[in-house]
Amino acid sequence: MEFSADGYLIVSLWIVGLIATSAVLTILAILFRALYRRKIFLWLLGYIYWAIDQRRNGTLWVNDPIHVLFCFVDHFEPGWNQADLKKERERVDGWMQRYPSMAIKFSDGDGVHPKHTWFYPPHYFKDEHIKKLLYICKQGFGEIEMHLHHSRMEPFPDTSESLRQKILDCIQLYSRYGIFETKIEGGRVLKYAFIHGDWALDGSRPEYCSVNDELKILSETGCYADFTFPSYMIESQPRMINTIYYANDEPDKPKSYDRGVPVCVGGKPSGDLLIIQGPLGFRWEGRQQRWFPSVDDGEISSNNPPTKDRIDFWVNTGIHIKGKSNWKIVKVFTHGAACREHATLLGKPIEQMHAYLNEKYNDGEKYSLHYLTARELYNIIKAAEMNMSGDPGEYRNLIISGYNYCKGFK
Repeated sequence: MEFSADGYLIVSLWIVGLIATSAVLTILAILFRALYRRKIFLWLLGYIYWAIDQRRNGTLWVNDPIHVLFCFVDHFEPGWNQADLKKERERVDGWMQRYPSMAIKFSDGDGVHPKHTWFYPPHYFKDEHIKKLLYICKQGFGEIEMHLHHSRMEPFPDTSESLRQKILDCIQLYSRYGIFETKIEGGRVLKYAFIHGDWALDGSRPEYCSVNDELKILSETGCYADFTFPSYMIESQPRMINTIYYANDEPDKPKSYDRGVPVCVGGKPSGDLLIIQGPLGFRWEGRQQRWFPSVDDGEISSNNPPTKDRIDFWVNTGIHIKGKSNWKIVKVFTHGAACREHATLLGKPIEQMHAYLNEKYNDGEKYSLHYLTARELYNIIKAAEMNMSGDPGEYRNLIISGYNYCKGFK
């Protein structure tokens, strides 16, 4: 059979079209697989909505500096992976010996050194570990908050009552060291920030938590804010992203925090618990693959160090209280106990991070940097909600003052 020139052209175009269609379908298959396996479908629409809202309403004030509110939270687990006491000591000692000497080299616009917030699980509690962290806290380098893996504490599965008791037991134990002990309007009060173990807040991962009224229990026991999220690649990730918001508990169903009411200037507290999120989104600069963006969730680790591209992404994500867009919240996280992370979190990569933060985001004119603990960030968020102006660093102790760590050494 002979083909005319037109016939060859048609066949060639058909083959090219088939190849192009196959390539497109392959790319779509890869994308859909990633959306499903990495749970991106949970927050993709929320991301699109957030991005549109940023373009419409995210313009910065012209006359005031941009305040970068930097908060570093740590899911700190000395006993992770069934570590023996020797390994636990090595993990905690690394922080006690190396963190102050690293942090003292840097300071923010208020003259404050980098601060770390250790969310410490009670099932790994040891008196000697707590006292070593308190030694760092007493020097002004950080604070201790609650990290609860209640699936690893008997009894389990939990009821609302047993979960409440576990939280109260943790509060009672930690408060012996002055942790959570603060003053509000002159009276002694116990308040705490919270990160849920295994990212399983409010029954969102039943194998780790099956209590659907957890938000209400947290609020009633003194929790002022949750710092669990984002939880990239995990089903507990809320649809609402890059937002500070109030969640209302619905005890008849899990994951009540999936949506909420954003905190705004001049607004009023609502719901049961404040959710303070870190950055989550698609980062093109410094991406790991040529044709696809990286998903950045603000985790700092040896496998994911804090590069300049990542720092810029966190700041440019622009998490803020609605109506106060020049107070940019950067909440990043780590699992910092493991010795394999110390080279990154206590060594050159973290020093380079702080050097870059100061170089680019602490010039005193366009930018002002503020190193904050979880508690201090909460206070500044409340200051924004109350429409307070000026330097946010002035509001570090607005509502919940610093914890009574002196008690831990009596």
